[in-house]
Amino acid sequence: MVNRVVGSFMRGLELILGVALIAIVILNFANVVGRYLFNHSLLGAEEVQVYTMIWMAFLGAGIVTWRNMHLRMDAIAINFPKPVQTILRWAEAVLAIGVVGYAITQSSWFYVNRIFTFGSKSDVAHLPMWIPHSAVLIGLALVIVMLILRAAGWGAKPIEDPEAAALEQRQ
Repeated sequence: MVNRVVGSFMRGLELILGVALIAIVILNFANVVGRYLFNHSLLGAEEVQVYTMIWMAFLGAGIVTWRNMHLRMDAIAINFPKPVQTILRWAEAVLAIGVVGYAITQSSWFYVNRIFTFGSKSDVAHLPMWIPHSAVLIGLALVIVMLILRAAGWGAKPIEDPEAAALEQRQ
C-alpha cells in the first residue's frame, strides 16, 4: 500500500518535473526568438529557468532516493555476506539522514526563514527569493522521508533492465 501510494506520488512528481523541463525549454526558445528576431527579450526568463532547474534537481533527488538509484560506492560492500551488507545499508541510511537533517536544520531552514522575513526578491523577475531557496529545504526533506521509508523496507526496486522498466510502466 505504501509503495503504491508513494510510487504514484513519485510518478506524478516526475511528470510535473518533465513538464517543467519542457516549459523552460519553450521559455528559452521564446526568449531567443524574441531577442534575435524582434530585438526584445523576456525579462527574468533566465532567472525563472535557473530557479526551475534548481527545483527539478532537488525534487528529483527525492525520486532517485525512492528508487534507490543514487550513486553509491559499494564495490567492496557487495562482496560481503548479506548480514554485513544489511548493516552497512542501515549505517548508510542513518548517516545520510543525519547529514541531510543537519543540512536542513542548520542551513536551509534558517536561511529560507531569514530571507522570507526580509522579503528579499530576485533582481530581474522580482520573485520572492524564499521560493527558489525552498527547493533545497523541500528536496532534502523529501530525501529524508524517502530514506526513512526505504529503511522501513518500502521503496521501489532499482530498475537496471530497460525491458523491465517498460514492463513496470505498463502495470
